[in-house]
Amino acid sequence: MSNRKRTAALATAAALAGSAVWMAAPVAMAEVVNVNYSCDTPIGVKTAVSPIDIKGVKSGSGYKITMSWQKGVSSSPIELGAGAMKPSATIKLGGADSGTLTVTGAANQAAIPENTPIKINDLSGTYTPKESGKVTFTAGVLTIKALGTTTTCTPSNSPGPSLTLDVTAAGGGTTGDGGSDDSDALPQTGPEDSAIALGTLGGTVLLAGAAGALWLTRRGQTARARR
Repeated sequence: MSNRKRTAALATAAALAGSAVWMAAPVAMAEVVNVNYSCDTPIGVKTAVSPIDIKGVKSGSGYKITMSWQKGVSSSPIELGAGAMKPSATIKLGGADSGTLTVTGAANQAAIPENTPIKINDLSGTYTPKESGKVTFTAGVLTIKALGTTTTCTPSNSPGPSLTLDVTAAGGGTTGDGGSDDSDALPQTGPEDSAIALGTLGGTVLLAGAAGALWLTRRGQTARARR
């Protein structure tokens, strides 16, 4: 095989190896989940169903977790003026971690008409992994404070997780279920961080292929010179 053909073959193999790295990389698993809320309001129990979306993006040593409601929940018998309603919620952690994460957000920017489903603004919080492994995020209790009253909305249908992240604790801790250590796990991050990390790894594969091709080329030149 000529040096030119050998070089082309090695470059192709390196490119394919880089593609395999991209395909094998772990990704976050997100799913919009319908949550049936039972809301204990000042005027009695109200029910509502809203699709819940939870997203996670790497932020420093932790992750910014954002919870979104696609439909309104509960309602008020009177109009709620701008800034009158303040929401917060909890997210249940499962898998490699446990406990709850509290997410908060801004009060309503516009007035909410009476007897109208209350649309909750996106709520967010910072999650810092205590353990390494796959962690699930599931909608918990929603709390709405307005005009001196408190409405508590609790999921009644045991919803499944809206997000699963493969995380790495700051100290590289391990877990028993789905956990891993730093030697064989890639931390799950937001889209930008994943692209940078995997791009660097793919670039290393390509450089290794190029170095091999250069060595073979020089070896061929040396052999011809000796003849």
